[in-house]
Amino acid sequence: MKVFVTGAGGFIGGTIAAHLVRAGHEVRGLVRRAEQFADLEALGIAPVQGDLDDRDVLMREARAADAVINAASSDHMGAVQALLDALEGSGKAFLHTSGSSIVGDASGGLPTDRIYYEDALPEPTPDKAPRVAIDNLVLAGAERGVRSAVLCNTLIYGVGAVPGAASVQLPRLIRQAQKSGIMRHVGPGLNIWSNVHVDDVAELYRLALEKTPAGTFYFVETGEANFRTMSEALANVMGLGAPQDWPLDQAIEEWGYEMASYGLGSNSRVRGERARKLLGWQPRRTSVTDWIRNEMPVPQR
Repeated sequence: MKVFVTGAGGFIGGTIAAHLVRAGHEVRGLVRRAEQFADLEALGIAPVQGDLDDRDVLMREARAADAVINAASSDHMGAVQALLDALEGSGKAFLHTSGSSIVGDASGGLPTDRIYYEDALPEPTPDKAPRVAIDNLVLAGAERGVRSAVLCNTLIYGVGAVPGAASVQLPRLIRQAQKSGIMRHVGPGLNIWSNVHVDDVAELYRLALEKTPAGTFYFVETGEANFRTMSEALANVMGLGAPQDWPLDQAIEEWGYEMASYGLGSNSRVRGERARKLLGWQPRRTSVTDWIRNEMPVPQR
C-alpha cells in the first residue's frame, strides 16, 4: 500500500511511518525541515518537503496515495479539510491523530474517578471545542466516501524512530528537572492519565489502515498512572530527590497554559475497547513506570 504520512519527522508520525515501511508498505512522509531528509531516507521513508499550510502539496500526495495518516497536528483545520477534499469519494483510508486531552479536566493535579468511553464522549470544554470539531469533521468524512477514523492517543511513551524526535509529556518533566535539579509535577501530582507505548501506537495505525470501518473513533490506551508515580520513577532514574509539588501558576510560567493545565495538570482517564474488538489490536506494553525504570534511556543531568 502507498501511504502518505504527515508529521513524518516527528515522534508519532516518524515511528508510524517506519513501522509501516517494515511491514512492507511504501511510505511518503511530509517533513518541514530538509535537514531531516537523511534520517527519513535511512528508515526507508521518502521525504516530501512541506507543511500543513501547503494545500496543493497535501492534496497531490493524498490523491497519489492509497491511504493517508495525519500525524502532524490535531488542531490544523485547513490541513484536514484539504486531505478530505482530496480523498472524497475514493474509499481510501484517512487516519487522523487526536489526543485525549479532549476529555482533560484541568484539575491542577488533583485526581478524579471519572472515566470516559468511546461511545459516551462529553461535550468539550471551550478550550477543546476546536479540536473536537476537527475530530467530528474527520468522522463525517465517512459520508463523503472516505474510510476515515480518529485515533485519540493518550500519554505516549517510548523511543521514537526518528533521531531527536520526542514525545510530549514525560520529556517536559525531564527537561525541567535537568534545568532546575528538581523533579516537579503540577500540584500534588495525583492527576491520572491513560497511556500507551509508541510501538503499540504504530501497530494500531497499521491495523487501522487495513481494517477500520469508516467513521470510527478510537481511544488508544493500555493502562494508566498518576503523575506523582511517573515523576517519582523519573527522579529515581535521574538520581534526583523526591519530586516536589508545583503550584499551577508556576507550572504555567514554565510550560505554558495549555501544557501545564491540560498536558501535565489534568486527568485524562479513558478506556479504548474498539481497537481490540474491531481490529484485533494486542498491545505488548501495559506499564509506563516499568518502562521508565527498566528501559528508558537515562537522561543526562
